[in-house]
Amino acid sequence: MRRARRLPLEHLAPFLLEVPPEPAALNWERVFVNPGPLEIEVGFGKGLFLVRAAQAFPGVNYLGIEISRKYQLFTATRLAKRGLGNVRLAKADARAFLRDHVAAGSCQAIHVYFPDPWWKKRHVKRRVFTAEFVGQCARVLQSGGWLHVATDVADYFQLIMQLITAQSNLRPLLLPQTHEPTHDLDYLTNFERKFRQAGKPIYRGSYAKQ
Repeated sequence: MRRARRLPLEHLAPFLLEVPPEPAALNWERVFVNPGPLEIEVGFGKGLFLVRAAQAFPGVNYLGIEISRKYQLFTATRLAKRGLGNVRLAKADARAFLRDHVAAGSCQAIHVYFPDPWWKKRHVKRRVFTAEFVGQCARVLQSGGWLHVATDVADYFQLIMQLITAQSNLRPLLLPQTHEPTHDLDYLTNFERKFRQAGKPIYRGSYAKQ
């Protein structure tokens, strides 16, 4: 696939969310051009999920959170070229962003796909999945809202499920059979495409807030 050329910053600005320096819950009707429900992706990488979801559900607002400025600008270019105005991208630590800038009960769904497991002891503190993070997910989700998770690392998946199970107001959902992609963009993320094409298993979990 040919690499997309990044557009000038002035074309990307409408998609880039300026994160407030101080804790303050954001007003999503002001952030987006429509009052639709909010869904958040933590760690959007090259933005494949956000592009596909925004195209499929134009009435839903999507917020992507990513620590990398490079991926923020790369994904903003993909959105701008497709005119997907229902997506905003924040360069931030998702753990702090949820805590400081997302009001309780304001989110319809949270998507966390293929987070880095950070196995080395000195890197464990970088993991997005902690008891505090899961607690923040439960706090910001509306009643009946969903937390969707996918990873290719079996041990990390078990750890994630333990953390979520310990959160008493998140209950597991029964999932349909795994979707089989029909074309090269029919994947959740670029990571899923790489892992599925390599024949690696994908572990998924979905939870609903009671």
